[in-house]
Amino acid sequence: MAPGLPPAMDRPHFIGIGGAGMSGIAKILAQRGAEVAGSDAKDSATADALRALGATVHIGHAAEHLADDASCVVVSSAIRTDNPELARAAELGIPVIHRSDALAALMAGLRPIAVAGTHGKTTTTSMLAVALTELGLDPSYAIGGDLDAPGSNALHGAGEIFVAEADESDRSFHKYAPEVAIVLNVELDHHANYASMDEIYESFETFAGRIVPGGTLVISADHEGARELTRRLAGSVRTVTYGEAEDADVRVLSVVPQGLRSEVTVELAGARLTFTVSVPGRHYAHNAVAALAAGAALGVPAAELAPALAAYTGVKRRLQLTGEAAGVQVVDSYAHHPTEMTADLEAMRAAAGDGRILVVFQPHLFSRTQELGTEMGHSLALADASVVLDVYPAREDPIPGVTSELIVEAARAAGADVTPVHDKADVPAVIAGMAKAGDLVLTMGAGDVTDLGPRILDQLSK
Repeated sequence: MAPGLPPAMDRPHFIGIGGAGMSGIAKILAQRGAEVAGSDAKDSATADALRALGATVHIGHAAEHLADDASCVVVSSAIRTDNPELARAAELGIPVIHRSDALAALMAGLRPIAVAGTHGKTTTTSMLAVALTELGLDPSYAIGGDLDAPGSNALHGAGEIFVAEADESDRSFHKYAPEVAIVLNVELDHHANYASMDEIYESFETFAGRIVPGGTLVISADHEGARELTRRLAGSVRTVTYGEAEDADVRVLSVVPQGLRSEVTVELAGARLTFTVSVPGRHYAHNAVAALAAGAALGVPAAELAPALAAYTGVKRRLQLTGEAAGVQVVDSYAHHPTEMTADLEAMRAAAGDGRILVVFQPHLFSRTQELGTEMGHSLALADASVVLDVYPAREDPIPGVTSELIVEAARAAGADVTPVHDKADVPAVIAGMAKAGDLVLTMGAGDVTDLGPRILDQLSK
């Protein structure tokens, strides 16, 4: 049986409780019997899902939202120091803990699998959670996205396995002590926190060093950043590599596209396994192989886990079909880094057949746009036409001279057909004027561009 409540977390208050990472921790604590409360900037389906579990969710941030008897206040790196609830916690002497410490406490006493990497964490964590559940192992899990309904990003299970997405963006994944760790890839991102690739490598080395004695690191044999990390670790931890490289321990022999699915054949421990991945794209097939290798490292029979992976049919915002109107499909993509953008566009190209790919792209973060705007523009050149919105700031303040025009200019220089649109309300009409039956529209980015999908469908229907 899974353990109960961590010490001092029986009455937690979450600032930003509606966020992907925060809501998952709040949900597990509520399921373990804690009196959960918190606040968020706006109401949401996630907030409603938490209320259904008995949590108290306030809308807006105010000192009076924090109960005097709260046992702790949970924050993420996105919470600013001038938050009134944080100030009230200081006045009352209520302990403030980072969400990563809260998640680490929830994993204590269990067999954790921590999924890390610059791209693909949410998908791989979800694949493992779904497949292990399919096998009746009843895992606990905390994911950075919803599987099939608001609030489905986390679960308190009765089994001994805990699958968690491990976020490198603020180095919070250093708090975990997994039995099995996955590193999917290693690239420079999160420029506000990392100044160089050396800093990134050092951070991932620290994460790998947190694997418990006798544990296993599952790491890509194909991605150059991951191979460099493996070289730097130099045998300091038991390592299982996966991929198409000839020296991979778990060798990907083939990935055969079948519409919006793939058939994958691997060689593992001298045996060949062929199984179905129910989402399109080679990168998702590789995520599934990473999940297979991790489960096997934990002792789950690969021959049972491989077919169970087919039960995963996607996670919200990861190439999720929003709908279809006038013969045009609208698909939502969370891709916001050039590598992710390229991978999703290539997957959609394979799935679209003779249809055109039209992209509505919203850059995420000024710092990322400043560092990777040119590469984002080059990725958009893989689409037949694109609309580029203004930068979604999220937690950042504007950087002088950094706008989405950097991406537009780079895309045009690469030969792309790009239209800048500064008012999101104009996008549905712009796309409806471009799209034809058989086309596929991709709303892409980590901000609120996802909201445009239904509006585009409405406009197409007229």
